[in-house]
Amino acid sequence: MSRHVAIVTDSTAYLPPRTTARHGITSVPLTVVLGNRALEEGTEISARSLAESLRRKLPVTTSRPSPETFAETYRRIAETGVSAIVSLHLSAEFSGTYDAAVLAARQAPVPVRVVDTGMVAMALGFCALAAAETAEAGGDADEVVAAAEKRAEATSAFLYVDTLEYLRRGGRIGAAQAFFGSALAVKPLLQLADGRIEPLEKVRTASRAIGRLEEIAAERAGAAEVDMAVHHLAAPERALALADRLRARVPRLADLHVSEVGAVIGAHTGPGLLAVVISPR
Repeated sequence: MSRHVAIVTDSTAYLPPRTTARHGITSVPLTVVLGNRALEEGTEISARSLAESLRRKLPVTTSRPSPETFAETYRRIAETGVSAIVSLHLSAEFSGTYDAAVLAARQAPVPVRVVDTGMVAMALGFCALAAAETAEAGGDADEVVAAAEKRAEATSAFLYVDTLEYLRRGGRIGAAQAFFGSALAVKPLLQLADGRIEPLEKVRTASRAIGRLEEIAAERAGAAEVDMAVHHLAAPERALALADRLRARVPRLADLHVSEVGAVIGAHTGPGLLAVVISPR
């Protein structure tokens, strides 16, 4: 019987449902806690509801899936007859999701390879797609992991936020906090580096920051064949306009995804987020 490797990721990959269905990718949801209500990302809380809660300054926190949730997911997938599972997750610097998956993998009925991609959003999504395509082509678990890791290594993500308040509140800006210090009047450009959000540039106005985000993304894409994603939170017009400009500027753009981030990432970036993911094929 031919080998078959199943792919698991988490809800912060923000893959379209039709894409996960087509490739048989299983997504395990993280949780957003609004007040005393725990809501699953993707099914029980919308980005719009999250943005409104943030604007109203309601307490918002996020939570990883439990090891038991992962264990049940792995058991269910194993019952379909797969020989192995590759479980790809957002950076362990952001969440305990990876650790929960590792705990569950030890008791799984089939071998489970858990990978900290160091990525998030469609940067993680592109890794999951590379893994799924390799599995579909008959690759074994080692080859599937290698494909995901190769894609992660080549992928870049840059983001603009209207304010650092939400990143500071959630403890997600790391060295960026020291970099920006008290200069919170600037419009910060950040990057995903070594699994963390790090400072990139300080720009004085929103329009200049978004223009610079476009320039950086186009420069990073260069002449390579790339997939890209433009993410936003409560800023659809900005996102669509940026996507249109990138289509005109990137000569070998393969796929371009435009989507609103889910509640987990949105809780830490706040309304007004714009992010660009560049992932060479």
